[in-house]
Amino acid sequence: MAGGPSSDMIAELRTRPGRNTWQAAATRWTFITLSLVFLSALLIAPLMTVFSMAFSKGVDAYFHSFADPDTRAAIRLTLLTAIIVVPLNTVFGISAAWAIAKFEFKGKSILITAIDLPIAVSPVISGLIYVLVFGLQGWFGHWLIEHDMSIIFAVPGIVLATMFVTFPYVARELIPLMEQLGNDEEEAAITLGASGWMTFFRVTLPKIRWGLIYGVILCNARAMGEFGAVSVVSGHIRGLTNTMPLHVEVMYNEYNFVGAFAVASLLTMLAVVTLIIKTTVEWRGYRGKAR
Repeated sequence: MAGGPSSDMIAELRTRPGRNTWQAAATRWTFITLSLVFLSALLIAPLMTVFSMAFSKGVDAYFHSFADPDTRAAIRLTLLTAIIVVPLNTVFGISAAWAIAKFEFKGKSILITAIDLPIAVSPVISGLIYVLVFGLQGWFGHWLIEHDMSIIFAVPGIVLATMFVTFPYVARELIPLMEQLGNDEEEAAITLGASGWMTFFRVTLPKIRWGLIYGVILCNARAMGEFGAVSVVSGHIRGLTNTMPLHVEVMYNEYNFVGAFAVASLLTMLAVVTLIIKTTVEWRGYRGKAR
């Protein structure tokens, strides 16, 4: 029949699905292989090195590293900083996200930019800012000395620097979530006579709980692992202002490799636990959306 497909065209059409399937499989496995190679080189191999060095002199030497008073002080300071910073940043994140997502006001764009500022600014720069403000030659330096108060080279400076670099995480998780959810349910609750606090705890909070937990987890992980800003404001006083990351650097520079990698392995295990919790939260969140 004139104008109909030739036998060669029919044969090509019949073989094309198989060819496309093979090409798709080859492309998929190529990207999977590249991802695994990348992760092995930049993540798995360094983690294996940390644990192998930590246990290089045996299990007893590994646990003996944590008997050092300076190591214990660094662990306590890291946990104390996280315990203070995470709740404060959680309150700030919820308040900022609520204001940005639910209301229109002058300076809203400035607030959004300020929330993103710690992500764009180097942590070292943020630490230097606090030194310039609260240091001996800073704006409030002489006033602090006269009142026998210490912020720089003390725990308050470490807390402030850690708060600065971690406060975007909760807010940045909640802002798009609240904007997506809208105001309909809150307005309906207020119309039915619910107070503002009741509306928040009974309507808003249940809807944002997984995003809130996710932001808190990220904030906590960054708070425990922060190095740059804390390094500037801490003064590296052993047993007083050294957090775990700073203590790792000190011990490594002193060629105490087992102690350094032992503390690094503890940080790694905390990071792994954080990732497990993060994955669980994501899975529960996806299940909640599916329902």
